[in-house]
Amino acid sequence: MATAAAAEGPPEARVQVAKQDPAVETAEEAKEPAEADINELCKDMFNKMATYLTGELTATSEDYKLLENMNKLTSLKYLEMKAIAVNISRNLKDLNQKYAGLQPYLEQINLIEEQVAALEQAAYKLDAYSKKLEAKYKKLEKR
Repeated sequence: MATAAAAEGPPEARVQVAKQDPAVETAEEAKEPAEADINELCKDMFNKMATYLTGELTATSEDYKLLENMNKLTSLKYLEMKAIAVNISRNLKDLNQKYAGLQPYLEQINLIEEQVAALEQAAYKLDAYSKKLEAKYKKLEKR
């Protein structure tokens, strides 16, 4: 009952009851730091924030510089590849022109090859015919 009476009583009595009861937590009034401390903390916070942002911006700037250098190198590589492709194209055109110039000679070679094959067949036939004639002649001679 003493606690119920103290809870209904003046605030000082309630504080007394709370201090005696270990299950009840008490709050203390927050005290503001001195004005000089707040100013110093604000300056420190702004300095640290400025350092952080400077670092972030520097890192971003370095990333962009790296990308720029990579783009320049890539551009140079593509220019080299273009020069190589142009050179290959020019050489291919020259080779095609030379092949076109040789085409009549290649056709003549093919024609000669066909004629040689036909002549070879004729020679085989002539050889076979001469062997038959020889065989007939030998038969006639034996008689």
